Amino acid sequence: MKLRIIQNRQYFYGFSAVLFLAGVFSLIAWGLKPGLDFTGGSLLEISFSDNRLANNEVQEAVKDLNLGELKVQTAGEQGIILRFKSVDEETHQKILTTIISQAKTLKPNQAVKEVRFESVGPIIGKELAQRAWVAIFLAMACIILYIAYAFRKVSKPVASWKFGVAAIIALAHDIIIVIGLFSILGHFFNIEIDSLFITALLTILGFSVHDTIVVFDRTRENLSKHYSANLEEVVNDSINQTLHRSINTSVSVLLALLALYFLGGESIRNFVLALIAGIAIGTYSSIFVASTILVDWNNLDKKLRKR
Repeated sequence: MKLRIIQNRQYFYGFSAVLFLAGVFSLIAWGLKPGLDFTGGSLLEISFSDNRLANNEVQEAVKDLNLGELKVQTAGEQGIILRFKSVDEETHQKILTTIISQAKTLKPNQAVKEVRFESVGPIIGKELAQRAWVAIFLAMACIILYIAYAFRKVSKPVASWKFGVAAIIALAHDIIIVIGLFSILGHFFNIEIDSLFITALLTILGFSVHDTIVVFDRTRENLSKHYSANLEEVVNDSINQTLHRSINTSVSVLLALLALYFLGGESIRNFVLALIAGIAIGTYSSIFVASTILVDWNNLDKKLRKR
């Protein structure tokens, strides 16, 4: 059965518009909640063999160590995460010793283990944020140039560079929706973004454009065979011919990511969540958004030429 995806594109535009505008609204209203990598400071994660210390017990234990604004949150079933100003190694060891002492006072047989300690200066955090966004925009520019070169032999009825621009518009659609999702999660669930989030965005860029190029490449092949046919029909046939491949590939990746999300460590959970959201929306956009943009752009050019 052949799906009439291009012919029903108004529904997909509407769905994309809702997600896109929700993401933009969230970013304008609340922004993103930057993590340690971007703001600077220290993070200490500790796990307990038995019942962990309550957040107020931890704050009470380290209140005399001059840690600035201290935030304590739970991590998994038996862990806690402390966030505070950037400190040296001596202060780090004092914090650890104090918490261990407090835990053993309450339960002598309690085993306390340091899971991780990270410290980032504010200057490094600011520089990292700047480089992260430069990397994303540079990747997008390179993608446009690559697609324009790869599709250079396509001239009718769509210029090769338009394939690249259509792919980038679809990528921007994916990235804004994922960033908007994390803006919402940061506002309501206190989820922060870090350098792994930027890594996830770059991974999403690669996966999404890869999926889009598969559809575009089949469109290019079909155009070379049926260049006089209606563009809508050619593109719709191309999407249908690659649909099973796109869905099967994405479902395979998503199953692996879901296993990582539920069974992996706490430290990579937000990274995996970003990948799940990005790959899901990237698969959707490569099928329902990128090619429809190409068709509507061609229709707009035709109308302008007739004037």
